[in-house]
Amino acid sequence: MSRIGKKPVSCPQGVSVETKGNEVKVKGPLGSIQFRFPSEISVKVEGGQVVASIGTSSSDSDAKHGLVRSVINNMVTGVTKGFERKLEIVGVGYKSQVQGNELLLNIGFSHTVNYKIPEGIKIEVGKQTEITVKGVDKQLVGQTAAEIRGFYPPEPYKGKGIRYSGEYIKTKVGKAGA
Repeated sequence: MSRIGKKPVSCPQGVSVETKGNEVKVKGPLGSIQFRFPSEISVKVEGGQVVASIGTSSSDSDAKHGLVRSVINNMVTGVTKGFERKLEIVGVGYKSQVQGNELLLNIGFSHTVNYKIPEGIKIEVGKQTEITVKGVDKQLVGQTAAEIRGFYPPEPYKGKGIRYSGEYIKTKVGKAGA
């Protein structure tokens, strides 16, 4: 059996968890999320705790057991505290701004990169070079941050581009003069 899957997920005050068939819905102060889990896993709400269990144990069902428990735990954390990912833009003249439901990036191309913000995600621009991606769904926050970083990943010679906050970029030495 999965060691992670055995642990119950505790629901804090103000969070409600509902199960119906193979679907879990979690509602809290920041929003609500739903997740469809595999049929070999069963999820029950017992006394303020969510317990995931499996019928027969196999390596595949054990992995799914731990996965379902972790996803439900992330859902509960997301509706209570939320998740955020910070990005930095490095480069002379590079900047960003939010207009309506689009993130506009000026990152050295001949055109402005327009990124449509997914539903359920909030993007804030502190300075023009700092982007904060916030949301309730951990997977969606990470995916959105990765897509924004993918427009111009940090290059290894000068380190210009979009990087995660605190990310270390190993720089290479350029050509040696003759």
